Amino acid sequence: MKNLNFNNKKFSLVQNSKTGKVSSETIFFFKQEKDLVTADYHGGQIRYGKIIALLQNEKLVLLYQCVTNGGLLKAGKAVAKVSYTKNQKIRLKMNWEWITGEISKGESEYIEI
Repeated sequence: MKNLNFNNKKFSLVQNSKTGKVSSETIFFFKQEKDLVTADYHGGQIRYGKIIALLQNEKLVLLYQCVTNGGLLKAGKAVAKVSYTKNQKIRLKMNWEWITGEISKGESEYIEI
């Protein structure tokens, strides 16, 4: 896989498990310094969220936290497999788990916009 670069990339949701809080209205704004990848996100049910991740070959190992519009503070962890679409946009297929509040697991997919 070519050198991955998340710096100044935006992503949106393609699909999510029903216990996820992110929707297609949520936009993620990524930054990258070497193997450190971070993102701010908001929109839909999310008032503000933050991701911190390490890029390890073709995956992101990440922690995330957010505040919902309803005032819930949530946190979770995930591993995202990184690939490219046919038109060379980055795709993330993520297995995630809430580690606060209602503990649940799910899968989601995001695409660079």
